[in-house]
Amino acid sequence: MNNPKFSSRTLLLPAILLLLLAAAAVFSENEDADDLGDIAELIAIDDEQENGENSQSAAAHFESKESGKKSEVLSRAQRVVLELSTDSAKRAIEENEYVLVLGYAPWCGRSAELMPRFAEAANVLKGLGSRVLLAKIDGDRYSKAASSIEIKGFPTLLLFVNGTSRPYTGGFSSEEIVLWTRKKTGAPVIGISSVADANEFLKQHSTYAVGLFDRFEGPDYGEFVKAAAADNEVQFLETSSAEVAKVLYPVGTPTKPFFGLVKSEPEHYTSFDGHFSADEILHFLENNKFPLVTIMTELNSAKVYSSMNKLQVYVFAEDDDLQKFLKPLQEIAKKFKSQMMFVAVDIREENLAKPFLSLFGLEDSEDSLVVSFDYNSNSKYLLESDITSRNIEEFCTSLVQGTLKPYYKSQTIPDNKNASILTVVGKTFDELVLNNPANIVLEVHTPWCITCETTSKHVEKLAKHFKGLDNLVFARIDASANEHPKLQVEDYPTLLLYPANDKSNPIKLSTKSNLKDLAALINKILKTQDGATKDEL
Repeated sequence: MNNPKFSSRTLLLPAILLLLLAAAAVFSENEDADDLGDIAELIAIDDEQENGENSQSAAAHFESKESGKKSEVLSRAQRVVLELSTDSAKRAIEENEYVLVLGYAPWCGRSAELMPRFAEAANVLKGLGSRVLLAKIDGDRYSKAASSIEIKGFPTLLLFVNGTSRPYTGGFSSEEIVLWTRKKTGAPVIGISSVADANEFLKQHSTYAVGLFDRFEGPDYGEFVKAAAADNEVQFLETSSAEVAKVLYPVGTPTKPFFGLVKSEPEHYTSFDGHFSADEILHFLENNKFPLVTIMTELNSAKVYSSMNKLQVYVFAEDDDLQKFLKPLQEIAKKFKSQMMFVAVDIREENLAKPFLSLFGLEDSEDSLVVSFDYNSNSKYLLESDITSRNIEEFCTSLVQGTLKPYYKSQTIPDNKNASILTVVGKTFDELVLNNPANIVLEVHTPWCITCETTSKHVEKLAKHFKGLDNLVFARIDASANEHPKLQVEDYPTLLLYPANDKSNPIKLSTKSNLKDLAALINKILKTQDGATKDEL
């Protein structure tokens, strides 16, 4: 990626037992029940927004809620989260078995987005009787205390287990924080023993995995629990009742042992038909947990980036056009399920779209685009024909078959007439460098390179000194805007001399050498070609 590595949003939780007890006294038993109901509504809305399916209805829901009631719910939730300081942070972590800490800064926009969700998660965990203490610390105000518990950026989430920190690797909705926290603190599976419990669970959850077993023991069950603990994103349920399983997974007639995935997508139910091993279960989830077409948002972007599916197809378009593409894309995605992942991105969302489009040199594009990344081979591809269902399907077929040519970005071809130093772009690299019968001295630079300017001046002086030699050509290429499979450079500036008789093995010239030494080296190489050289500088 073009070095914004998307910031690792980590979570930290130190909490103070004394303050927690004081906060607990504020809530009556009835208030807790009311809070959980209201929080469940907020979480459901959060999920609806993340899935990107009914953003308009979610917005309407928010607008129709009484603003006073929502503020009260969030206020109650926020009081459950303990505020740490220099004096209390270390003590809270040392004195409690589990502490989830959020490190934040008042000026940080992402912190402001995460804090209400964190508060909602705290309230839900409190209602579930979790032993985890949730806390937050203003890392800007208490910088030394934050640094001492390994908070180095904002927002950061960390889970402390008996004083030892573990990185947060879950999602960033309130439900995902609850799910991850419960899994990492000893509750990876929820047991459902009655139809009533199953129906109650379904009121608040639409995505989950269910296992049906005769007994909660044995090799198959052990692998099921192992997979549940390893997974960070899907709530696992277990039952021994076929009647309960039918409520949770109403398709077909599950036979023991059974494992199936349920999600709120067109492909609602997917059953596991592999061998009951943790690795196979996790592989099954990885291939099936995403929607047929994932609509990328700030909330789910980390999941998309970290997906184990290394062949991904992205559709960039304005939101209205994405909605038109969605159903045809879902039909195409069904044909390539488990082979590639489909992602839709609103091209107007610059934080989401530009990091990808810049890899193609198309960051300023406003037109709809279809691209693909193969992270196994580090190759990228661009659909250069019209965006139609047929063309997209053919594009995907060629990807799977390995017959599609990778895309290499290039600036437009410049006019090099009368130029003492040729400007090379991706499209002209073959013609001007590899297929050119002369020896080529190529300067590889980037606009952001601090020392490139000095090297460029040296190249200009060398080109002037060697002017008149037909067997030597000077050229330069901007590596930030142009690519070629035969040009693999990691350091800038770089000077390469492509000998006329061996273009496949360019000679790297030192950019730290002075002009006299560079000229002498070039002369030495030219002598091995046809003897035409220049006097020393």
